[in-house]
Amino acid sequence: MTASSRVARRVADAMTVVPREGFLPPTDRENADYDGPIPIGSGQTNSQPRTVAAMLELLDVQPGMRVLDVGTGSGWTTALLAHLTGPGGSVVGVERLAEVAGFGAANLDRTGMPWARLDVASSGVLGAPKQAPFDRILVSAGATRLPQALLDQLAPGGVLVVPVDGIMHRALRRTGDGDAAADGRERHTDDDVEVTTHGAYRFVPLVED
Repeated sequence: MTASSRVARRVADAMTVVPREGFLPPTDRENADYDGPIPIGSGQTNSQPRTVAAMLELLDVQPGMRVLDVGTGSGWTTALLAHLTGPGGSVVGVERLAEVAGFGAANLDRTGMPWARLDVASSGVLGAPKQAPFDRILVSAGATRLPQALLDQLAPGGVLVVPVDGIMHRALRRTGDGDAAADGRERHTDDDVEVTTHGAYRFVPLVED
């Protein structure tokens, strides 16, 4: 079995153990097998399963990792990530809309994985910089450029997966030192980051301020 097939198998197993239906509104749970986005309220959706699987395969989460989930919505991706990290790791999900965050947090609580949590995002803050660095960062919203604020929250060797202008990007932070930003955190340049692209996708816009 190749490395990529092992990653795909782990992701498929996670999606079996953490089924989508538990993260949908009750009236839509019968549609959990639909391979497309499903509305969860407030203009947000539970993402297409095939898209979620592709992003998780690119992210390649390993047991024990620290993971950040940006735009967690229904909580499904946060729960999937928690299954992949196992109890030796940790997952922080952030969601800007309080009503959606409440829905997602309740869904996540029912999975019985206390090493994962879902918070309402702080105004004017992208990600969770006070809890950085993270080994992996997943973004389920479309950015217009690679978010520098999230690159700065990656640990050395860390990976960010984010759609940018409709194209999925995977950014790997090389194991070097960045430059110090004004707030004291490291800031990373193009020379510090290796970026690859992986097909076209549609997402709700990422709010960066």
